[in-house]
Amino acid sequence: MSSHSCISAVQSRFSVQDDLPKKLFSVRSIIAAVLAGSVASAAAQSMPIASQLTIDQITEVVLQYNTDFAAAARSRDAATAAVRSARALPNPRLEMASGDNALRPASAAVAGRVETRGVVQLIENPFLRSARIDAASAGSAAAGHELTSVRNNLVAEVRLRAFEALLRLEEEIAAREAVRLLEQIRDRVKLRVDTGEAPRFELIKADAEIISARQRQVSAAIKAEQAFITLNRLAAGRLPEKWSIAGRLADEAQPMVLEEVMQQALNKSPELSLLRSLLERADANLSFAKSGRLPGVELRYQELRDPEIRQTMTGVAIQIPLLDQRQGPVAEAAAERLRAQTRLDGATLEMRQRVLLAWKSYEMARAAVDALGRGAIPEAEAALRVAEAAYRFGERGILEVLDAQRVLRSVRADLIQARFELQAARITLDKLAARYIATAQ
Repeated sequence: MSSHSCISAVQSRFSVQDDLPKKLFSVRSIIAAVLAGSVASAAAQSMPIASQLTIDQITEVVLQYNTDFAAAARSRDAATAAVRSARALPNPRLEMASGDNALRPASAAVAGRVETRGVVQLIENPFLRSARIDAASAGSAAAGHELTSVRNNLVAEVRLRAFEALLRLEEEIAAREAVRLLEQIRDRVKLRVDTGEAPRFELIKADAEIISARQRQVSAAIKAEQAFITLNRLAAGRLPEKWSIAGRLADEAQPMVLEEVMQQALNKSPELSLLRSLLERADANLSFAKSGRLPGVELRYQELRDPEIRQTMTGVAIQIPLLDQRQGPVAEAAAERLRAQTRLDGATLEMRQRVLLAWKSYEMARAAVDALGRGAIPEAEAALRVAEAAYRFGERGILEVLDAQRVLRSVRADLIQARFELQAARITLDKLAARYIATAQ
């Protein structure tokens, strides 16, 4: 049941029974004790006792132990080995055979053993070999870009989750401060109610606001703990048992320039670099398919020995593309090349739009932070001071004070959220500009 429905039920019964305030006080005491215990438990679990880690230190641990990043590194190693395989030369083939020379009757020849030895060496078509090496090299480059893409996305994810944890911690602090202020107001309201200067309904309203604020505090503490668990999961559980983040949500960085971000995104983005490497591999595969019509020349040397003579022969064998002109593989490679080009063109256009959208989010968040921090927060604080002063002098009721405090809490929550959105927009722009790809191992 929500706090609003609880208050409505209490109001409907308060007008009928005179001894209800005592019962309400008992119920409120139980609820407050339960919520206070929940807040204490959540705070104890999320309270850092050991080391403080900067976001860069957390990122280093994640990159060292993250399984997805390690798998991408192994894939790059495999692609590098494929280049060595493509450069390998074909081995020579040794042929040996032996038998007996059986003579006919009245033949003058000499019977005995007959032996044949031969060596065959394939000389590859240089265009075929070059295309195979180029395809393997492009595949290795693609695997490297895939690794940098995983690193770029992983670092951005770590930074985003770290700032999300800072967001939840600041929300918890704001909720705790709201509880403290509401408790002070409740004490003043209780004093006025006890002296008969205010109706008991104002005390009920103050208690309901405290319960709601404590619920928000517990919720923020749980969300903060979830953010820390997510970061530890990215690090494969290798972060310290108890740790905290050394940083603030309002940490400022260098101002960003749209033209610079756009240029870096188009030139350095690992996603676009990966697609370019795939296009290069498709070009090499097309050349490989065309050159496969003449795979190479076989050089042969053969020696025949029998009891009377010794014969040596040299020869050449070449495959003639008469029946199979490899039209199917060539058409398939050409279609794959066209598909790779289309993907690259589409991704380039999409990258421009992603940068522009992220930049708009960045500008909106920055404007919101400036407007809330310089205008709305001071005005809401001034309105709360006026409402509290008017309540002390009996010119306003408790509802006006609670409304003013609710407005201040809402504006502060909007400021905290705007700061997080500003950091999130920065992270998105840095990721699109490939500023997290350095030292991918």
